[in-house]
Amino acid sequence: MRLLTGLVRPLSRINEQLLRAGRAVGIVAIGLMVVVTIVQVVARYGFNSALAWPDEAARFCMLWMTGLMAPTAFRRGGFVAIDFLPAMLPATAARLLNLILLAVSLVVLVVAVQIGWREVTGLGGRFASASLFLPMSLDFSDWYRVPRSWMMASIPVGLMLLISVNVELILRILAQLGGARDLPPIEGLDAGLRGAE
Repeated sequence: MRLLTGLVRPLSRINEQLLRAGRAVGIVAIGLMVVVTIVQVVARYGFNSALAWPDEAARFCMLWMTGLMAPTAFRRGGFVAIDFLPAMLPATAARLLNLILLAVSLVVLVVAVQIGWREVTGLGGRFASASLFLPMSLDFSDWYRVPRSWMMASIPVGLMLLISVNVELILRILAQLGGARDLPPIEGLDAGLRGAE
């Protein structure tokens, strides 16, 4: 039991720090997505001249926002809307059910990381964006076309964060089944979900 608790504590701290940083970057991505969407709306409807880059920039931001914020939702229990069954079961049965679901989702996530990595390194990742460029000089005379792999990297990064959270949740349930009660709390977890934590 001490071994499980000893594994949960550092993993919980690591996940908390990684997810906090991910949320900060995700918030910036949301802000940028809103700004480029407004730019596109003004250009399209105000000046009757749609720009090529805002749609791709918004998609870039959306993918990274999702990849970096989804693990926080997963850790806090915000992914599963169907939670009435574990709530109806006794605590031990609910934990066993959650353990089975987390084990299945871990297998799915590991396979998904492999698929996501192929998106980054495969044929699609070798091409560059058609309309998204970054300045490569201070006088803006040299521009670099953004590789699609930068956008697709959000998939394996987000999935690896989900795997880290999944492993933490599995270890928490195993520790709780063994009788541990002094596990570090999950920041932002709804009080109603703490019983199944």
